Amino acid sequence: MTGTLGSVHSWDISTGVDGPGTRFVVFTSGCPLRCLYCQNPDTWHMRDGKRVSVDDLVAEMTRYRRFIEVAGGGLTVSGGEPLLQPAFVGELLHRAKALGLHTALDTSGNLGTKATDALLADTDLVLLDIKSWDPGRYRRLTGGDVAPTLAFARRLSELGKAMWVRFVLVPGHTDDPDDVEGIASFVSSLSTVERVDVLPFHKLGAAKYTALGLPFPLAHVSTPEPDLVRRVRDQFAGHGLPTT
Repeated sequence: MTGTLGSVHSWDISTGVDGPGTRFVVFTSGCPLRCLYCQNPDTWHMRDGKRVSVDDLVAEMTRYRRFIEVAGGGLTVSGGEPLLQPAFVGELLHRAKALGLHTALDTSGNLGTKATDALLADTDLVLLDIKSWDPGRYRRLTGGDVAPTLAFARRLSELGKAMWVRFVLVPGHTDDPDDVEGIASFVSSLSTVERVDVLPFHKLGAAKYTALGLPFPLAHVSTPEPDLVRRVRDQFAGHGLPTT
């Protein structure tokens, strides 16, 4: 994709979960990972997205600009995986900054090497998903390698880039105390993490798998009990990390 045209699944207005304030959220198409708990299998393939220009997205975003500004929000680029289309995403973030909007990038960090310094300069906040600490468990969960995500996190810290770390809590898959402790210890070593969001697993996206004729890998897994969520949040908090 060029810097002016990208593959986009959809866009929406969101509050509270995609960065501070009310956000104009662009969901890109395409992702190199296949997380067992993915709630958006309809964003896996770039070919399934709509070809959309940066100009069109900026025009749409400008319609909500005043509302977004008053609500203390901005633009968030999510996915799929936005860094699969770095030129397009970089241009979109740059145009949003030119409008004076706060910008956020929601990423697994798996393709962090594709994020240029210019792209990150136009990014005010990175929402970074760290799915597991143990390399073997990370691969079983996602099909990918955790090392690029950790390297990207260190780079963001060195650049002074604000981060919200996100961790999806899945009973029997990501709740191992030692694994959580590994993530918490690593995240606490980063200088720019503002908070850790512990996100309880849910099955709201199960219907999408059915519509696509795909089995939902974790259909048998229950949502985490409050005591488990509390324990994991306490582990992060024990390292001095603000948690939600």
